[in-house]
Amino acid sequence: MAFILGPSAFNLMNVFYLFSVWLHMLAAVTWIGGMIFLVLVLVPVIRRSEYQDIRASFIHWIGVRFRWIGWICLILLLLSGLSNLIYRGFSWEDFQNDLFWRSSFGHTLGIKLLLVALILLSSALHDFIIGPRAMALWQTNPTSLEAIRLRRQAGWLGRLNLLLALLVIALGIMLVRGWPG
Repeated sequence: MAFILGPSAFNLMNVFYLFSVWLHMLAAVTWIGGMIFLVLVLVPVIRRSEYQDIRASFIHWIGVRFRWIGWICLILLLLSGLSNLIYRGFSWEDFQNDLFWRSSFGHTLGIKLLLVALILLSSALHDFIIGPRAMALWQTNPTSLEAIRLRRQAGWLGRLNLLLALLVIALGIMLVRGWPG
């Protein structure tokens, strides 16, 4: 079946918008897919007894590598999300209008932005405070109560981020497709 596009389909703004949406989705898939891989594949495998000697350094290097990828993805998500809103016709004045925030779209966007702020906060706490402290203690004194406590906190923050990210995806779908029902 042939698909024919009219001449207006390829204007520069449409191409930019499609690229922005593509980039937004790619960043989300990379970031969330990486978190799912860590939770469902890497951590269960690395807990096996035969990896005990390399466990701490392996997790450390994977965490450092994924931290860079994760923060690049978060920045791309913020920039492309803003770009997508602008392309869809929203302006700074809309965000200052109380009626906008009372609308279904505004309410959904507000919840999504609140969750994004929580993700940024918990990611920073995990990646720059608790995670590095937990790793340093794990490598020097792996059986200390503080090392165990910090590792558990880092693990729970990672799981919280994954849950919040999945909720943000659901809200993003609702922004584009509307609330179910």
